[in-house]
Amino acid sequence: KVRSMEQSRIDILLVEDNDDDILLTEEAFSEGKLVNVIHAVRDGEEALQYLRRQGQYADISLPGLVMLDLNMPKMNGLEVLVEMKKDPDIRHIPVVVLTTSEREIDIVKSYAFGACSYIKKPVQLSDFKDALHQFELYWALVARIPGTGK
Repeated sequence: KVRSMEQSRIDILLVEDNDDDILLTEEAFSEGKLVNVIHAVRDGEEALQYLRRQGQYADISLPGLVMLDLNMPKMNGLEVLVEMKKDPDIRHIPVVVLTTSEREIDIVKSYAFGACSYIKKPVQLSDFKDALHQFELYWALVARIPGTGK
């Protein structure tokens, strides 16, 4: 049974250092109306602070899904993924890699380190939005996310 759109709203942590990609992602999801809230952080260290509810993030609720770029300053996406999956408090959160990399080694490592999906960012704006709309429909209406009852 497919859930209704109202039941299906999810919070996403977007880990992305490119401001343009953050805006495009937020815009694409705002058009779809299925994502409840997108929280954006700009590097891997900040992502782990957010997920571990440290410092300024002490009072946040955990997201239902993490969208993770691979190429970031301070700590790259693969390093974040490894740290997340080692942490018993956050390892249950699904991680989708959303990146420009087409390198086979990045794909293999992403899945080996615990990503549940790997999406290459399309170059064209319309293709990027289309990909995010398809992603949103799948995660909000079809997939089950732990701990959210959705």
